[in-house]
Amino acid sequence: MELSDLVGALAIGLAAGMAGGLVGVGGGVLMVPGLVIFLGESQLEAEATSLLAIVGVAAVGAWRQNGYGNLRLSDAVVIGVLSPLGVLVGTVLANALSERVLALSFATVQVYFAYRLARRAIAPTAPPEAAKG
Repeated sequence: MELSDLVGALAIGLAAGMAGGLVGVGGGVLMVPGLVIFLGESQLEAEATSLLAIVGVAAVGAWRQNGYGNLRLSDAVVIGVLSPLGVLVGTVLANALSERVLALSFATVQVYFAYRLARRAIAPTAPPEAAKG
């Protein structure tokens, strides 16, 4: 690995870790595009690299958030038990699809979630006690 690639990887890792701790994103949102754009990895390589790298980020983030009382362990267990099944299916599909389809699918998912999150952040919400009537 060249020095410029190492510096790029360190910058992507630091940015993804900070974003993961701050708003709960990092792997898919920052690491995958960063690895593709700045380190020249293929979409498939970037997704695979991100999947492994996110293990450490998720573990540290969950540990710290648990200390603040923000971790819903029952939800995490259900998601954690079911996710490997999805990863197995997704890995088979990712290796069967073209790079272009993977990149467009990734971009579509990111745009969809960005739209939903922005819409939710903008929409006025009533306090919980007002909603009860």
